[in-house]
Amino acid sequence: MRILNKTRDTLIAQSAAVADTPLKRMKGLMARKNFAPGEALIITSCNSIHTFFMRFPIDVLFVDTDNKIVAQGIDIKPWQVSPIYWRAKFVVELPCGTISSSGTREGDEIALT
Repeated sequence: MRILNKTRDTLIAQSAAVADTPLKRMKGLMARKNFAPGEALIITSCNSIHTFFMRFPIDVLFVDTDNKIVAQGIDIKPWQVSPIYWRAKFVVELPCGTISSSGTREGDEIALT
């Protein structure tokens, strides 16, 4: 699955996986040794994340039901917990630097294709 920033007409990720079960959401990126540019993990039914047991920092988009970004986390290091964003319905975890390089901002609309 690809993730596009419709507002800025930029590609955020070209290969996104979906964590849509309790086990997949709990596991997230914990077992990964790396996270390559162009990859992403979409975590459904989620409005906060943690980076416990992770080996690398990540960027995170918190997205509402209209696919609009309500918040973003840049360079979230291992062993951190994000705030809870009550309007967010899912999150997109990305390799560090992706938000900046794609020009993505709060309020932008994304598309999952």
